Amino acid sequence: MSKLLISIVGPTAIGKTALSIKLAQQFSTEILSADSRQFFKEMRIGTAVPSQEELTAAAHHFIQHISIEDSYSVGHYEREALQKLSQLFMSYDKLILVGGSGMYVDGLLTGLDHFPDVEGGMREQLQSLHKEKGVQALQELLKEHDPIYYKEVDIHNTQRVMRALEVCLSSGKPFSFFRNQPKTPRDFKPIKIGLTADREVIYDRINKRVDIMMEEGLLEEVRGLLLRKHLNALQTVGYRELFEYLEGKVSLEKAVENIKTNTRRFAKRQLTWYRKDEGILWFDWQSPLEEIINTVNEKARLL
Repeated sequence: MSKLLISIVGPTAIGKTALSIKLAQQFSTEILSADSRQFFKEMRIGTAVPSQEELTAAAHHFIQHISIEDSYSVGHYEREALQKLSQLFMSYDKLILVGGSGMYVDGLLTGLDHFPDVEGGMREQLQSLHKEKGVQALQELLKEHDPIYYKEVDIHNTQRVMRALEVCLSSGKPFSFFRNQPKTPRDFKPIKIGLTADREVIYDRINKRVDIMMEEGLLEEVRGLLLRKHLNALQTVGYRELFEYLEGKVSLEKAVENIKTNTRRFAKRQLTWYRKDEGILWFDWQSPLEEIINTVNEKARLL
């Protein structure tokens, strides 16, 4: 029987964690996270790390396993996650992968693309441009050199925008040109489950989640990270907006509204990313668990 990796994807706040735990319990197996924001020990509330109750309901891996001070990329994750899968597949026929970071999910399921070397000093030039003219200058430059990737990437993620520009400007070719090349085959079979809902439902769940995060102490969490706000891991929604408040740039009410707005935009980009994948089996977020389990079992028999 082929080893199966059941991947659960979908927009933020849709219920992926709850489903992953139910499936892990159903199949008596373990969970790997592919949520790149939940890797960091210092970022618990703002990244919606599973509760202690959820973490004990099923064994989890790649949750708060590194520090925001660490250098960690999708390449690091691919290597470490493949090693962990190899170990766990010795004990299980099925494992669960869950997370909203499409690049990390795809990197593990199908492998990473290989990009050309970057010219020395290119990152420094882009950092100078960012400092002088802001992130909008980087965004416009990426739109000019690679309109395809511009539509896919989180344009507010400065590091990803810079990485793409490094490749574009060094090679003279779009970053997207080097993507989707032939990959090394995996020794497991993926089954991809997607959760979705009407836009209004997704947005309402996001708004409520942000309110809960604030009640749980997100502002205090962010305040404790203010001196390290320059780190890559903290250049993300939920943290950027509250840094602005703590620096006196916006009111707290406006900062919270900005978190909700930017999270909704993030969810929209997530769905755009996933809907390109025709292999995802989509379910309404309220679908009965039995329906999803039956689909997984039926799909497994066909692989």
